[in-house]
Amino acid sequence: MSRTNRFKTIVEFGDCDPAQIVYYPNYFKWFDAGTRHFFAACGFPIWPSLWRASGIAGAPLVDASAKFFASVTYGEEIEIETALLECGGKSFIMRHLVRRGDTMLAEGREVRVFVATEPGDSSRVRAMPVPAEVRAYCSGG
Repeated sequence: MSRTNRFKTIVEFGDCDPAQIVYYPNYFKWFDAGTRHFFAACGFPIWPSLWRASGIAGAPLVDASAKFFASVTYGEEIEIETALLECGGKSFIMRHLVRRGDTMLAEGREVRVFVATEPGDSSRVRAMPVPAEVRAYCSGG
């Protein structure tokens, strides 16, 4: 599966540390947004609608990593490119590339699982197989 999605954002003052360089946890915020934008571009409903329609409560992280190559600061426009790299039985891997123009700023990787609430106890979730409709949405089918 090689579908990709891109979105742009402006680095806000609150995204930066006192030296006005992006504070690294904000990259993970943008990775998370990239995943949401990716699924929206595939025609996938937002999580609350999906939960009501299919019982899928979300897709939490089970692993995340990032490599940083260059700094970015307040007021700069960045682009986050997100791709679905792999779709396994219960997990899937997203890749995120963050750029400012032609400059690569960071690369991130997320491993996520789809979860459903436990029958009879909506405060607990369990991993579930990646739904067939997700595979179809993401492959363009």
